[in-house]
Amino acid sequence: MSKLSRKNSRKATIFEPALIRAAFRQSFLMLNPVKMARNPVMFVTEIGAVLTTLVWFLEIANFHTCAVTVILWLTVLFANFAEALAEARGKAQADSLKDSRRATPTRLVAESGEIRNIGSDELKAGDVVVVSTGEVIPGDGEVIEGVASIDESAITGESAPVVREAGSDRSGVTGGTRLLSDGIKVKITAGAGESFLDKMIGLVEGAVRQKTPNELALTVTLAGLTLGFLLVTVTLYPIGRYFDVTIPLPTLIALLVCLIPTTIGALLAAVGLAGIDRALSANVLAKSGKAVELAGDIDTLLLDKTGTITVGNRMASDFFPVAGVSRNRLTESAVRASFGDATPEGKSIVKLGKAELGDNTPRDLRTGRVIEFTAQTRLSGVDDNGHEYRKGASDAVVEQAETIPGDLQKIVEEVARRGSTPIVVMEDRAILGVVALSDVLKPGIRDRFVRLRAMGLRVVMVTGDNPLTAETIAREAGVDDFIAEAKPEDKLAYIRREQAQGRLVAMMGDGTNDAPALAQADIGIAMNSGTQAAKEAGNMVDLDSDPTKLIEVIEIGKQLLMTRGSLTTFSIANDMAKYFAIIPAIFMLAIPELSVLNVMKLATPSSAILSALIFNALVIPLLIPIALKGVAYRPTGADALLARNLAIYGLGGVIAPFIGIKLIDMTLAVCHLA
Repeated sequence: MSKLSRKNSRKATIFEPALIRAAFRQSFLMLNPVKMARNPVMFVTEIGAVLTTLVWFLEIANFHTCAVTVILWLTVLFANFAEALAEARGKAQADSLKDSRRATPTRLVAESGEIRNIGSDELKAGDVVVVSTGEVIPGDGEVIEGVASIDESAITGESAPVVREAGSDRSGVTGGTRLLSDGIKVKITAGAGESFLDKMIGLVEGAVRQKTPNELALTVTLAGLTLGFLLVTVTLYPIGRYFDVTIPLPTLIALLVCLIPTTIGALLAAVGLAGIDRALSANVLAKSGKAVELAGDIDTLLLDKTGTITVGNRMASDFFPVAGVSRNRLTESAVRASFGDATPEGKSIVKLGKAELGDNTPRDLRTGRVIEFTAQTRLSGVDDNGHEYRKGASDAVVEQAETIPGDLQKIVEEVARRGSTPIVVMEDRAILGVVALSDVLKPGIRDRFVRLRAMGLRVVMVTGDNPLTAETIAREAGVDDFIAEAKPEDKLAYIRREQAQGRLVAMMGDGTNDAPALAQADIGIAMNSGTQAAKEAGNMVDLDSDPTKLIEVIEIGKQLLMTRGSLTTFSIANDMAKYFAIIPAIFMLAIPELSVLNVMKLATPSSAILSALIFNALVIPLLIPIALKGVAYRPTGADALLARNLAIYGLGGVIAPFIGIKLIDMTLAVCHLA
C-alpha cells in the first residue's frame, strides 16, 4: 500500500462503489433476528415484516398487502444498510492500518547480548530489538538507545519524517513505520495483537464496540416508546370492531411502523460508528466509543504551553549575569551545565554559547556525570572535574544555592515580564546569572481559544514557567487560567478540583510524568510519540502527536452529540406529522367525521397508508449522509444550538412528511396503484 493510502482512505466518499457493495451484502446478513434484537425498534419492524409476509402468502392476490410487505422489508434493509455502511467505512480505514501489521523480519537482542532473527509476530512485551536504516519497526515500543528519523506515513498519512530519541518524551515508536536514518534499539511495549492499532481495528470493525451510556439511554427510551405504541396499536383492533370496522393486520402493522421512531432507530448505530470513524480520520485512536462521545461534554481543557499554545522548542536568546560575574563566565558555566542535555532547550544554550565564546567554548569530553532533569527537581546539570554545574527553574536552583545574589530576583522578573523563561545557572552552589529562553505564541491560537469559549469551555494553560512568565503568556494567549511551575501532582490536584465541582476535564500529554493526570482526566489524549506510560494512561492516542489535536477531538465529540440530537428531533417531529396521514385513513370509512383530519387530502385510505409507509422507508437512506458525515458544527452556545436544531430539524421534521407523503400519494394516484 502506498504512503498516501491512509490519507486516501480518509477522503473516500460515503457512497464509494466498493463500500456500497460491501454494505449491501451485509444488510441481508444482518437480518439475523439475533443481531436485529440489539435494536428494539427495527426488531419490531422486522417482526411486522414477517407477519405481513405470512398474510401475503394467504392473500396472494392482494396488492395492498404485497406492497406493505415489500415496503416493510425495505425499511429494515435500509436501516441495516445505514449501519453496514458506517461499519464498511471504518473497515476501509482499518484495512489501511492492517497493512502495517504484517509480520516482518526482526532482530531480537537476547539476554546474553546475542542477536537472533525472528518474526515480528513472535515478539512480546519487554523484548528489545535492533532496527537499522531502511528497516520496518516490528512493533509498538520505546527507543531506549539512539536517535533516528522515522517515516510514519503508513500510519499517519503524513510524508514528513519525524525524529524519535531515547530518553525524551518523544521516544515512542509505532509498529509498521520505517527507519530512514541511523540505528536504534527499541523496547517492545505491546506484543502481537495487543497494540493500540490492533485494539482500534477491532473497535472500528464493530467486533468489540459497546454502546455508550447516552446511546444506551436513548435505546431504552426508544424501546419504551415502541412498547407504548405497540399497546396503542393492539387496542385499535377492538375499537375498530366496536365501530364495525375490521382493520387488516397489514394495516395495523403499517400504522405501528409509522408511529414508532424508526428513523432514529435505524440511524442510531450508524451515528455512533461514524463518530469513531471521524476520530480515526483525524488520526486519533479512541479506546472506546464512550471516549469520543464524552469529548463533546468537556467543560475544561488543560493544555501544555510549549508546543500547544506556543511554537515550542524554546531557544536560548540571551545571558544575564548577576552583579560581580562576567558574561563570559556565566556563558561558559551555562554551556557546561547543558552538556548531556539532549532537549532542544539544552542544545540551544550550547549553540548560543558557541556563538558568544567562539574558540573559547568548552568542549564536551563526556567525562562528567550527567544530572538528568526531572519534573520533581526541575533542574539538570553536570558534575565534572570536581565542579558542579546546574541550571533550572529559579526556585529550584535557589534552594540548593549557598548564597543568593541581591539582583537575581530583579533579573528573573525582568526576563519573565518579556514572556521569556528564566533559567538560573549555578556553579559550585554559587548563582552566576540567568539564561533567557524565548518562545512565541502559535499563529491564530488566540482566535481558537475564542471559539472554545463560545462553546462554553474553559482553557487552562499548564507550564513549568514561573508565575510571572506564565501570567504574561496566559494574558497574551487569552486563556482562562494557568498552572505555573507545574509538577505532576499539581496537574492531578487541579483536575480533581475541577471534577469535584462537577466539570468534565480533558488534557493531552506525552511524558511519563503526565500519566497520573491523563488517567484522572475524563478525556486523556496521549501522543503516539510519547512514552508507553502516557499511552496506557490515556483513553485516546493521537497518531500525529499534535498538541492542538485536543481541540479537534472535542469538536468531533460535540458533532457526534449534535448529530444524534438533530436526528432524534427530526424523527420525533416526523412521526407526529405522519399521524395526520395514516390515522384518518384507517377510520375514515366508518367515521366520516374523521375526514376533517385528512388535512393532506390524500386520495384513498389505501393510498394514505402506502404513502406514509413509503415515506417512512425512504427518509432513512436520505438521512444516511447526515448520520455518517455529521451535522455541520459551529462553535456557539448551547441555547443557540438548541434554537437552530429545533428550527431546522424540528420544523423540518414536521413539514417534510406533509410534502413527501402528498407527492407520493399523487404519484400512486396517477399510476393507479392505490
